[in-house]
Amino acid sequence: MSAIIVIGAGMSGLAAASRLAALGHTVTICEAGPITGGKAGEAVRTTDAGCFVFDTGPSLLTYPAVFHELFADTGTPLDESVQLRRLDPIARYRFADGTVLDSRAEPAVMQDHLRARLGAEAAGDWAAFQRRAALMWRAVEGPFLRGELRPTDLLRAAPRWPLLPAIAPGRSLRHVAHRYMPDPRLRMMADRFASYAGSAPSRIPAAYAVIAHLESAMGGWYVEGGLRRLIDAVEARAVRLGANLRLDTPVSAIISAGNDVTGVELADGTRLAADVVVSTIDAGVTYQQLAAGLGHGARRVRLAARRRRLGAAPRSLAGFSMLLGVRGATPGVAHHNVLFPAEYGDEYDSIFGDPARLPAAPAIYVSIPDDPHVRPDGFEAWSVLVNVPRHDAHGARDAVDWTDPELRSAYSERILGLLAARGMAVRERLEFAIIRTPADLEAETGTPGGAIYGTAAHGAIRSLRPANRSPLRGLFLAGGTVHPGGGLPLAALSARTVARAIGPARR
Repeated sequence: MSAIIVIGAGMSGLAAASRLAALGHTVTICEAGPITGGKAGEAVRTTDAGCFVFDTGPSLLTYPAVFHELFADTGTPLDESVQLRRLDPIARYRFADGTVLDSRAEPAVMQDHLRARLGAEAAGDWAAFQRRAALMWRAVEGPFLRGELRPTDLLRAAPRWPLLPAIAPGRSLRHVAHRYMPDPRLRMMADRFASYAGSAPSRIPAAYAVIAHLESAMGGWYVEGGLRRLIDAVEARAVRLGANLRLDTPVSAIISAGNDVTGVELADGTRLAADVVVSTIDAGVTYQQLAAGLGHGARRVRLAARRRRLGAAPRSLAGFSMLLGVRGATPGVAHHNVLFPAEYGDEYDSIFGDPARLPAAPAIYVSIPDDPHVRPDGFEAWSVLVNVPRHDAHGARDAVDWTDPELRSAYSERILGLLAARGMAVRERLEFAIIRTPADLEAETGTPGGAIYGTAAHGAIRSLRPANRSPLRGLFLAGGTVHPGGGLPLAALSARTVARAIGPARR
C-alpha cells in the first residue's frame, strides 16, 4: 500500500483522492484553506427575507459523463449523490441590435430556432460549424483529452491521425468561426468559447470549437442547490473511501531524496512522508515555489525548464463578479444569459493588451437559477460576471491592482449601468450586492493574480498545458492549470489521468 499526499482540495484534488483511495492507496489531502472546493466556491448571504446561495466559480456543468464515470469507478452512481437538471436553453444570448438567440442542445431544435431568427443561410452556417466541431472532438477526445500525450498515447491515437487536419493546426478559433459564419452574432457566440480557457479567441487554437459540439451532443446541466453540491458529493466519496482530509494545512515545500519525492513539509514545519505527491494547485506555484531547487542532473534541468516556461507564459484572464440579491422576478431571462456589446473583440484586446486595461464594454454573463434552494420566495439570486485582467499590486503591465477600493466601486457601478443599457436594469431592485475581484480569488484560493486558468492557451505550444507527470519521480500534477485544461470536467479528467498513471496500490 502506497502513501499518497494530495495538495489541494478542489475538484481535481478530491477526484484524485477518491480514485486513488479506491485503488487501495493511503491518501492524505492537505488543503490550505478552511473549506474544500478551490475555485468552485460558494457564497451565502442570510437576510431578513431568507438565505441566498451563489456559486462563485463554475455555474454550468458540461460533459457530465466525466462525473458519472468518476462515481461509477469509485462506488455508487452519481445520481444517488446529486440531482442534475438539463437546461433548455443552455444559454440566452442578447445582442446590441436587439436580437435574442438561444443555445439549444438538440441540433434540429437549434436549426429551427436560428432559421426563424436569422434565416436559413445563417442556420446552415452554424450547422456546418457544428459538424466541423464534431470532427474536432473525434480527433482530440480519446487519447488526447484522456491520455497524457506521451509517445504511447500518440501511438494509440494513430487511427485518428487522418482527422487531425480537422482541428485546423495553426489556426485560431476566431479564424475558423469567421470562415464558417459571416453573421457577426454567430461569430460572437463562437468567440465566447475562448472564455472557457481564459484566453482570446484570436489567439486560442481552433480546436476549442469543440465546445460547440459538447453543448450540442451533451447539453448543459445544473446541479440542484448549486454546483457546490457536486464538490460536496466528491468530497464525501473521498472521505468514505478512507481519504484523510486535513483543512487549514498549507504545504510549504515538496521534499525529495535525489530525484525521488519523499513527502511534503507543512507551513508549521511538520514533515509528512509519502511515496507519491499529487499537486493540484497552480502549476506555476508547484514548480516555482513548492518544488524549487529539487532534482539532480538531467531531471533538475528539466524542472528548471518547466519553471522558465511557466514564468514566461502569459496569464489567463480573470473575472470580476457581482453577487446580487434581487427583489421580484425578471421576465424573459434564462438560467444563463450573455449580454453582448456592439463590438466584442475589444474586450480581449483590452485584457491582453500592453498594458492591460479594463474592458469598457465587456460581454456580461448573468446566471439566474430557477432554484428555490438558492433564494427566498419572491427573490432572485443573480451571479454577474465579466472578463477582466488579472490582479497585481506591483505594476505588472498585464494586470491591474484590484485592491484599489475606488476601482472596485467604479467598475461595479459601470457594470450596473451596462446591465441597464442592455435591457436588464437591476439597480432599483437590489436587496444587496457582493463584489468579488481577482484579488479576492487570489486571497481565498492562492490562485496567482486570480488568473482562473493559470496560463493563457495562446498558440499551439502554449495551449498544451504542463504535463501530469513531473520530471521528479513520484510527483504528479492535476487540476485546471495542467493537461488537459481548465473547467470542472477537464480538472476531473486530469485526476483520472494521474490515478491511472500511478495505478493500484501494491499488495
